[in-house]
Amino acid sequence: MRIAVEGCMHGDLETVYATILHLEKVDNKKIDLLICCGDFQAVRNERDLDSLEAPPKYRKMNSFWKYFSGQQVAPVQTIFIGGNHEASNYLWELYYGGWAAPNIYFLGFAGVVKFGNIRIGGLSGIYNGNYYNFGHYERVPYDINTRKSVYYVREFDVHKLMHIEQPIDIFLSHDWPLNITDYGNWRESIQQKPNPRSLVKNILDKTLGSKPAEELLYKLKPPYWFSAHLHWQFAAAVQHGEGGPVTKFLALDKCARGRNFLQVFEIDSDPGPYEIQYDEEWLAITRKFNPVFPLTRTPVQFQAMYVNKLQDHLEWVKKKLQTMGTNKPFEFVPTVQPYDPYQAAPISSTLTGHFRNPQTESLLQLLELPYLLDKTKGF
Repeated sequence: MRIAVEGCMHGDLETVYATILHLEKVDNKKIDLLICCGDFQAVRNERDLDSLEAPPKYRKMNSFWKYFSGQQVAPVQTIFIGGNHEASNYLWELYYGGWAAPNIYFLGFAGVVKFGNIRIGGLSGIYNGNYYNFGHYERVPYDINTRKSVYYVREFDVHKLMHIEQPIDIFLSHDWPLNITDYGNWRESIQQKPNPRSLVKNILDKTLGSKPAEELLYKLKPPYWFSAHLHWQFAAAVQHGEGGPVTKFLALDKCARGRNFLQVFEIDSDPGPYEIQYDEEWLAITRKFNPVFPLTRTPVQFQAMYVNKLQDHLEWVKKKLQTMGTNKPFEFVPTVQPYDPYQAAPISSTLTGHFRNPQTESLLQLLELPYLLDKTKGF
C-alpha cells in the first residue's frame, strides 16, 4: 500500500491533489491514500468562515467547497484530522468522524478507522493545559474565545484513545508529542526555519509539544506517527525499550511552494482494493464512554465507566455490524448550501446554530446512543 502524508493543508486541496497526480505519473505507481495532519480547513461556504480560527487575511474560501459541492472529486481517498485553524462548526457535526466530502474522511476529534487491514488512529486539535480537563462546552455560534478553545485537546478524547489495546499501524496528531525532538537531529533540521529562536528555547526547556500526545505515543507504540503544526519537516525514531518496537516519527511542512509538505511511503498490507471501514474496537470504546461525554467545563468522571467491560461492548458491536452487513461508514450527506462564486454572499452570513449531520445521527442510532452535540451550552 502506498500512502501520501501531507502536513498542514490550509484549504489548498487542489495543489495537494495535483502534486499526487504528478507523482503517480512520474513514478508510474498509484497512491492508495492521502493522510492530512490537520489545518485542513473544510470551509463549505461563507458562513463557515465565521468559525474559522485564522487571521483575517487567511479567512478565504480556498478550494474545499468544490469537493463538498461535488464540482470536483478527490482523486485519492483522503483521511484528515483537525488542527488549530479549522472551520470547527463543521467538524463538530462530525465529532465521531465521517465523510466531510465524497472520498474525504474526517477522523473525528479522536478516532480510529481501518483502511484495508491498516489501522489508522488520530487526535485532532492542539494541547493547552488550561483547557485539557474541561469538557466540550463550546457551541455554535462561537465567540472570539470559544472559536479558539473548541480545538484544544480534551482529556476525554485522549482517555478513550488510551484504552486501545489492538495494534495501531499509523497515528496522527496535529502538534508534536512532547520531547520528540530528543529522538532526532533537531539542531540540523531546524535551520530550515527562518526565526527558530523561540522553538530552540522550547526544546531546551522541554516544553515543545503535547504531553497527551507523548503519553499516547508511549502507550500505543505505532510503527508510524505523523504530525504537522510547526511548518517544519523533522524526522525521529523512538525505540520503545531495549529490543522493543520502533516508532518512525515525521512532521511535515505546510502546503506551499518550496516547502516539504508531502511524503510518500509504502506499508505492508493485504492486497487492494482498499476502502475506509469502521474499526470495531473504536466503536466499542465510543459506546462504553459516551454516557460520560462531558459537555460543560466540569471535568469528566470516569469511575462509573469501569463497571462495564470493554469486551462486552466489543462483542455487541461485532454482532451489530454483522447484522448491518457492512463496516463501511454511512454515506456523505451535505448539510448546508455550498459556496457559489457566481452569487453574492448573503447580507448576514453569521452561523446561528448547529446542524445535525445525518451521518452522525445514523452512527449514534447504530450504537444505540443519544445525540448530544447540540445540548445547551453549560459551564
